[in-house]
Amino acid sequence: MTTIDEGAQAPNFTLPGDNGSEISLSAYSGRPVVVYFYPKDNTSGCTKEAIAFNELAGEFEAAGIAIIGISPDPVASHDSFKAKHELTFALGADVDKSVAEAFGVWVEKSMYGRKYMGVERSTFLIDKDGKVARAWRKVKVPGHAEKVLEAAKAL
Repeated sequence: MTTIDEGAQAPNFTLPGDNGSEISLSAYSGRPVVVYFYPKDNTSGCTKEAIAFNELAGEFEAAGIAIIGISPDPVASHDSFKAKHELTFALGADVDKSVAEAFGVWVEKSMYGRKYMGVERSTFLIDKDGKVARAWRKVKVPGHAEKVLEAAKAL
């Protein structure tokens, strides 16, 4: 399995985005970007995480830092999720899980003794040169967006 460590070049990607857009990491070249992976639109933890990032989106933007949320959900699901929670940042549809695999977050999980493949909630802070400045894996949502903002401002 691929693992992306701090200091490594972030894998470039291009994904279908919300509202018919296209999201490419290379489009953010020269500017820091937060790429966060989450399992599923409109689930409890994922909704709380999206809202937390959205509440701080103005501070990220003021610091010149973009936010991209990525999950395996299709564009239609992202459009609905974004509208429902008035999210102001881009959402990428990684339906084939290729970007999650490239970042090493498509992993075997276990719930109630049942093993399955899924997205490990993870966040990557990518610097203006495209290198991973910080990586958070197995993220716990409470307080996470604030920690990412603090690290991003320190770049």
